[in-house]
Amino acid sequence: MEKKQPFEVNNKGSKTMFKNVVLEKLTRTHFLVPIVLYSVVSLYCMWVANNGSIDLVWWMQLLLYVAGILIFTLVEYAIHRFVFHFNAETEQQQKIQYNIHGVHHEYPRDKDRLVMPPVISVFLALFFYFLFFFLSGKFHLPLFAGFIEGYCVYLFIHYAIHRFRTPKNFLKILWKHHSLHHYGKCDTAFAVSFPFWDYVFNTMPVSQKTKES
Repeated sequence: MEKKQPFEVNNKGSKTMFKNVVLEKLTRTHFLVPIVLYSVVSLYCMWVANNGSIDLVWWMQLLLYVAGILIFTLVEYAIHRFVFHFNAETEQQQKIQYNIHGVHHEYPRDKDRLVMPPVISVFLALFFYFLFFFLSGKFHLPLFAGFIEGYCVYLFIHYAIHRFRTPKNFLKILWKHHSLHHYGKCDTAFAVSFPFWDYVFNTMPVSQKTKES
């Protein structure tokens, strides 16, 4: 059975999460801050890779870059499904889940909470950087560059879905797909930038699968 939202969705307004002014400020981020930050990091990684860091022809580096983007879409799906929507049973677990993601579901159009604050995402970026280095050695730079650029694309898509009207072109599938996740079926449609993973892992909303069939 598909899980309904545990609270009323508010398409207007925001929520004060912390009484402490500094902590509250850290929960709010302009969406362009991480996009610019990680795009610069991605370009720098590719610049280093193309200036003698690794002995690979340009098209091999490009393939690794694209592979990094695809890897991100899978990680995005997994984090959204298993971390942001973990099975919270106790009151404490529900509070934690609300603070990391539930507030976004309650106020999905709050423009200051549509991206993860850099104070948190930087640590995740470092984790994946060293993970790629450990798994792929000297080939980690183009992989990591594609991975974090995939994150930037995801941030832009997610912000656009929540702030702009559905476009009248092929991109409208992204708007409709994520709306199914937010408005009534929060345990389905976990992928934002690449809905393909919902088909692979059978988390496509029943109503959409029936309609497409």
